[in-house]
Amino acid sequence: MLDPLFSSSSSPISQDLLEKQKQHDDDHDDQGNKPQNSVIPKKGKGLPLVPLIFLIYFQVSGGPYGQESVVGGAGPLLAIAGFILFPILWSIPEALVTAELATTFPNNGGFVVWTHTAFGPFWGYLMGSWKFLSGVINLASFPGLCIDYVDAISPYPNVSTLTRYSVIFFSTSFLSLLNVTGIRVVGHISIPLAVLSLLPFLVLSLIAIPQIDPGKWVVVWKLSLGRHKNWKMYFHALFWNLNCWDSVSTLVGEVKNPEKALPKALLSSMGLTSVAYLVPLLATTGAMSPDPDDWKDGYYAAIGEELAGPWLKRLIKLGAVLSGLGLYQAQLSSCSYQLHGMAELGLLPQFFGTRSGWFDTPWVGILVSTIISLLVAAFRFTNLRVCVNFLYSLGMLLEFGSFVYLRVKFPKAERPFKVPIGLNGLIGMCSVPSIFLLYVLCVATGPVYLVSFVLTLFGVLWYFLLKMFKANMWLKFNDVRNNKLADEDPSYYEKIVK
Repeated sequence: MLDPLFSSSSSPISQDLLEKQKQHDDDHDDQGNKPQNSVIPKKGKGLPLVPLIFLIYFQVSGGPYGQESVVGGAGPLLAIAGFILFPILWSIPEALVTAELATTFPNNGGFVVWTHTAFGPFWGYLMGSWKFLSGVINLASFPGLCIDYVDAISPYPNVSTLTRYSVIFFSTSFLSLLNVTGIRVVGHISIPLAVLSLLPFLVLSLIAIPQIDPGKWVVVWKLSLGRHKNWKMYFHALFWNLNCWDSVSTLVGEVKNPEKALPKALLSSMGLTSVAYLVPLLATTGAMSPDPDDWKDGYYAAIGEELAGPWLKRLIKLGAVLSGLGLYQAQLSSCSYQLHGMAELGLLPQFFGTRSGWFDTPWVGILVSTIISLLVAAFRFTNLRVCVNFLYSLGMLLEFGSFVYLRVKFPKAERPFKVPIGLNGLIGMCSVPSIFLLYVLCVATGPVYLVSFVLTLFGVLWYFLLKMFKANMWLKFNDVRNNKLADEDPSYYEKIVK
């Protein structure tokens, strides 16, 4: 049954994939016929490769800031093992899924488009609500982190709550206005922000390396050191530091030559992220005495002071502020272009897709994301991190399911980048990270379950409310029909390809 939220015309996203499958069939029939132009226009201008690499870097990482909790959760040995193995088991599969689907559907919206195409608009909207909420909640943490780092080196300690949130409000507003100037500006700004925020860790590592004792790397927290391993903190911190490789998909419509640039950018950014994590981790855990009580967020600054003096402590904290600026800009871009893509799909009213006349940026999406992030900025960072991970895990399970389903439904469709393994291999590749996602969902606390349930319920109710708005023509929506890829209409393929 067709969803009344959409019109009677065929879904452009589903039609595009069908045309790609038809192109493959035509080529193999040696007819020489070329398919119609893709429904999704390819842009000649957009974000180039190098800024894209650093934008992805900030969407995922932003540097070793926050890495200390991984060591605090289980000890140096398991922390080092985590930052070696987790990218293999988690980051690579997520990046491969992103590279294949984002180049197959090179338009804004990313994972929402994929899920919409596979399972229909309800699941696409639910995916969008989970990922958007996790994104803006994550977004809300960055200005507060910057203020915390500044407080630590400020000559005026104990800043009042009013002053703190005034600074957060004005800094957030300024960064959001900067985001309005365009994704090219954000991408190019990401380059110096990444270099300057990593420079203190280069200095710290060079100072720490001569003092390394390899025996300190094999320490695992145990009761004799005064603490059991905290697996929840370990995995949540590890996950928080290495996820969100699919965030770039929401703005892939703004990327120059995404079919070639995106896989290269994902690979390069993964290499940069791994080096940025492992080098300071190996240097500092090998140089410092293993004390479970020391390794918590912000400890790198204390290490810098102990090894080199207060100047390096200030430098690391300044780098943390610069990293927070890059994280905020990259995450805000992802959230705003996601809303823009959902409006193009007809999942949100048209005004969510409104672009600035001067800068061609989705200013409504930027405004909405900024307002929501300010509303949740008062929550504690530790709680924010767990909520982000929970909502993100729900979305990723649906994303992996969409990826496998689209491969089953359209195995011959042209894909500019295709993961070079068969269906069984793909299922195995997605199963390992899915087990970890289920672990994250199972170990969540009662408040996290409650908050996630309320937010999910709100998203579902809002979806049906939008259907009522569409039916009564109270708001304008893009004219897009639901084409769930299940076999509801066996003749649909023939209708499309004729």
